[in-house]
Parts: sequence; structure tokens; C-alpha cells
Amino acid sequence: MSSRINNQIIDETEVIQRPSSSFIEANTIKVDLNHLKEDCIIPVFSKDNESTISHYQFISKAFEVVKDLFPDFSPKEPEIRVSHVIKGRIPSAIGKPAKELLEEEKTIYYERCAFLIELHQAKEVINGNTLTLSIGGVRSYSQENLYNKKTLEKFKIFIGYQNKVCTNMCISSDGFTNEVRISSISELQSDMTKLFSSYDRIKHLGMMERMSRFYLNEEQFAHLIGKIRMYQHLDRDEQKSKQTFLLNDGQINSVVKDYYNCPNFARGEDNNISLWNLYNLFTEANKSSYIDSNLERNVNAYEFTNFIANSLQNEQPNWFLSL
Repeated sequence: MSSRINNQIIDETEVIQRPSSSFIEANTIKVDLNHLKEDCIIPVFSKDNESTISHYQFISKAFEVVKDLFPDFSPKEPEIRVSHVIKGRIPSAIGKPAKELLEEEKTIYYERCAFLIELHQAKEVINGNTLTLSIGGVRSYSQENLYNKKTLEKFKIFIGYQNKVCTNMCISSDGFTNEVRISSISELQSDMTKLFSSYDRIKHLGMMERMSRFYLNEEQFAHLIGKIRMYQHLDRDEQKSKQTFLLNDGQINSVVKDYYNCPNFARGEDNNISLWNLYNLFTEANKSSYIDSNLERNVNAYEFTNFIANSLQNEQPNWFLSL
């Protein structure tokens, strides 16, 4: 599959397979804000021809909000990842064979988009790792019924930290809104301002620092991985009685592999692993999640790691660690 970026043909398969240091990988490609503005059409709700809020509008408004709320920092240009290109053509090219289409006769837009705005001057060092305050969001047209009349549109927004050692995102539950429903860009601005202003970054940093105080030995780690695999096959009623865990089986395979081989967060010489390192193995594995589920899984990794920390701190048994 290929798409047009800045009037160049990009092979998406080739891009996906290339090693990446992005905050999200999966099946995404990197684009810039000007490409979304100049080269992409804007989908509409087909029954009333009302325009959707475009990816460009979403990201541009977030950038404005960041500059207003954090005047002492200089935000970097948004890092943008997109997937699921939707191809079309202009009316005059109807009936023309695809191989004969000129570039100016083609249209595209992306069904899914994620972005990150880094405040690189807002740095903290936690557990020996440099973290930078970051803000971003996700939009997926797959969550909209574009064949109907215009309705409230759905967005996801977050504020948290990016671990510069590995570009892993560290997002807490109070820095994430899973489903913003709005009818206008001004409402979206209001919701972003509310979330970004209420985020307690001191508490978030403290909870991440605490993770380094707790360790799992090799037997506990193996037991945890086994229970996680079992959890995925429990029926829904049984899962509801346990702490939620959202990473899939393939991602858990990556966690186990990195327990031995990760240059930054692997086990120690005594085979023990800190919960901070375990948390980063989770968030590293999560970078393979699609745009639609990436943020939810990232937040879940944070909640799950703190659940394990609470159990160890209070010496309370839980299903994932108990024999």
C-alpha cells in the first residue's frame, strides 16, 4: 500500500518495517501538519454534507491551547502518525484506470491519526530517566457514522510524560480523556483546556518514582506472566473480579523477551526487575498497538503497575501474584 506525502509516493509497508523511535509504531506512517492541511480532503457526514472536524484542525487547536496554557515553554512541532489511508479521485477522473491517474486527480485522507506535542523544556528525571511533559490526542473516523447526519464527534486527548530513553509514553488516568464528544472546535478547545489545566503532574511523577522501590524476583515475574496469560482466557464475569489488563498475548511475548534483552529495562544481575522497569516493558510493548487502542492500553499499564505496587507495599495478596 502507498500514499502521497508532500507529492511523493510512500510505500507504507516499507515504512512500517523500518526501525522506529516514535511514541507509537504499529501500522503508522509519519506525516507533517502541512500535509494534512494541503494534501488531504476532509470527510463529511453524507446525509447532510456537514463537514467533520479535520485532523489538521484538531492538532492545530491543541497546539494553540498548549501555547496559551504553557507560555514559559516552547512546544516542539507536533509529531504526527497516521494510518488507514482512504483513497479517492476527483470527479473528472471517474472511470479512468487507477494506473493512469495523475497525482492531481487523486484524493486521500487518513482514517486514524495520533499526535504528540512535546514541551522539551519541561523536563524531570525519574528513576534515572529523563521525562518530558507531552500533550497529544487521537482521532479515528472509524468511530463516526459518516453515512448519517452530523452528530457529536469523538476525540481522545492526553497529557503526561515521554521517557526520552525509549520514547515510551507515561500517561496516568487523570491525564487522559477516553471519549471527548463535541460538536464544534470551540467545545474541543474547552475540553482540552480543562484536562490540561487539571492534570496533577506532581502526583503523577511521584507515583512513577515510587515504582522503583518495588521489585519482582524471577519466580514472581514468571508467575505474573503466567497469570496474565490465564487472565486473557477467563470469561468476562471472572475478568471483572480481577484487575484489568489490556495488553495482548503478542505484546506479553515482547515483555518476556525484553525482560532478558532490553538494554534499558531488563532484569538485574540478580534476575530481579523493578516495577519501574516492568512498567516500561509494558509501555514499550504497547507501541505496537493500533492508534485506536494505544492510549487506553498505555493508561492501563500505569494502573496495573500501581496495583502491583500497592499489593507489595501493603503485603496484600492479589490473584496475579498469589500461588
